[in-house]
Amino acid sequence: QVQLVVSGGGLVEAGGSLRLSCVVSGSYFSINSMGWYRQAPGRHQELVARVISVGGVDVADSVKGRFTISRDNVKNAVFLQMDSLRPEDTAVYYCNARITTTGAGGEDDYWGQGTRVTVSS
Repeated sequence: QVQLVVSGGGLVEAGGSLRLSCVVSGSYFSINSMGWYRQAPGRHQELVARVISVGGVDVADSVKGRFTISRDNVKNAVFLQMDSLRPEDTAVYYCNARITTTGAGGEDDYWGQGTRVTVSS
């Protein structure tokens, strides 16, 4: 059974920094991508940043230059370093991993528990 465990988040003043961590555990064939999504109150969930297994990175325009995503393939972890935080970054952040669970192929989405990030002005 695959599990994603998230840590980090919290309350910070505008201009501050936070770091989110997400570790994948369990039995699976491969992790194809790992990333972070967020959902602000009254808004749809949106991609923040994602790293795919071959090294490609997708980063939302709204966080480029401020957020950095990194992946540790040994620890099966993904991190989101968030700098120069703004009130509009306030949201619940979710870790996502697209995983192939068996050698037969295909992939499924797995989600960690959300962690709240609140940026005060």
